[in-house]
Amino acid sequence: MNTPPSHGTRLREAVATATQPMIGVYDVFSATVAARQYRGLFLSGYGFAASYLGLPDIGFIAWTDMLAYVGRIRSVLPEHHLLVDIDDGYGDPDIAAHVVARMEQAGASGVVLEDQQRPRRCGHYDGKQLLPLEEYLKKLRACLEARDDLFIVARTDAKDPEEVERRVTAFARAGADAVLAEALPSLDRFRHLRSLIDVPLVCNQLAGGKTPPWSQAELSGVGVGLIIYSTPCLFAAQDAIQDALAELKENGGKIQQRPGDTTLPENTSLLVENWKRRVPLPPVETPTRSTATGCVSLACSPASPHP
Repeated sequence: MNTPPSHGTRLREAVATATQPMIGVYDVFSATVAARQYRGLFLSGYGFAASYLGLPDIGFIAWTDMLAYVGRIRSVLPEHHLLVDIDDGYGDPDIAAHVVARMEQAGASGVVLEDQQRPRRCGHYDGKQLLPLEEYLKKLRACLEARDDLFIVARTDAKDPEEVERRVTAFARAGADAVLAEALPSLDRFRHLRSLIDVPLVCNQLAGGKTPPWSQAELSGVGVGLIIYSTPCLFAAQDAIQDALAELKENGGKIQQRPGDTTLPENTSLLVENWKRRVPLPPVETPTRSTATGCVSLACSPASPHP
């Protein structure tokens, strides 16, 4: 029997074929919605800190929480590419290597490891501090040795162009699968960096961040193999919740339902899709609404939905 390719191999092969968009998600539900339109998902540290803790992305996340998060998403999305933000590896090289091995076991396709030192923060915030290059390379090499086939993106938060070049080339020589130079201001900078290395570049784009908005075609043309969209789901959710509740207040507490709005059957159907993808599970039917009563029916086996 042929062994199916690993998650890391499938991501590596996809990047070699075409530039891959990775959509930032902040919980299992947002991942489920995004997965209907994209094969690649980015488990954003910014989004997870906001969703799980309600705090800014300045180092509050514990690796065990992120690990459990990866497992929950992989359990309902077995075929998607999952690229995981592991910040600075959550500690020294030994800890970072342990985290990488556990992330791969949990079903991650790849990870992004940054070169910041604590206190760390979102790559598009000011006030970042860098590890000395040799200290970061020790951590990166430990992670590369700890993986089986995980796709590893080495990220630098350096600002000075010469320092960016020094780090990007060192990361590529060390064996990183791809390199992310955070918050580059121009396509020419991407083009130049790509000419220095033989691995793909990664671009991280978010609304209100330091990187200008570019199209997938523009980024692909300068050697970008992965495009991370860190926060579209999180920011869309914030806007939608604010708008929906403002409207509810304006309407005196009466729910307004327009054609095309998500209601109970549509939402339940999305969740049942996840349920069906979890293995092993009993047969599950799609929810239906009774034309007589308007109530939703969910027919399934009486067995527990949890494997």
